Amino acid sequence: MLVLSSPSGAGKTTLSRDLLASDGNLTMSVSVTTRPKRPGEEEGVDYVFIEPVEFHLMVNRQELLEHAKVFDHYYGTPAAPVEQALAAGRDVLFDIDWQGAQQLKQRARNDLAGIFILPPSTAALERRLKSRAQDSDEVVARRMSRAADEISHWAEYDYVIVNSDLPRALEELQAILAAERLKRERQSGLLDFVKLLREGQ
Repeated sequence: MLVLSSPSGAGKTTLSRDLLASDGNLTMSVSVTTRPKRPGEEEGVDYVFIEPVEFHLMVNRQELLEHAKVFDHYYGTPAAPVEQALAAGRDVLFDIDWQGAQQLKQRARNDLAGIFILPPSTAALERRLKSRAQDSDEVVARRMSRAADEISHWAEYDYVIVNSDLPRALEELQAILAAERLKRERQSGLLDFVKLLREGQ
């Protein structure tokens, strides 16, 4: 499980899409949310949009791996699709905040790599949020005031990428994914393979 977190506007959604496009063995965990759909978002691709009542039922039925309230809306990760993808041998990418990352870490520490994406500067972060033209000035101001709190959680992650140059940040992300896949404990069949090598085969 590869977790990407960042303050809003640091580029994690763009990096997630680019990483998915470059790697056939990676699948995106699609979160459920109670917030309204933004222009250009696709149901079931970007999010599964549900009513608050359904969200709370999912929490009560323990169907979510993690969940959090962000800017008056609820977000969560349905467990079933993630478990199915992992069982099929695929890696799963998560675009979630630090609260969700903490909850996931408690459930699956040994099978999780956390990456925090930092913006090159506060000014760049504000510029990106305004250039998206999806939020009012009030919402941008709220996101900016929350960014400092989100950034304070960077040290809880295994890796940190400063997204000052998108192609370079993507290369760094790909390198992390490749290194995590090469970890001894993640290479299935390695024990038997080494045994055969030692036997001269």
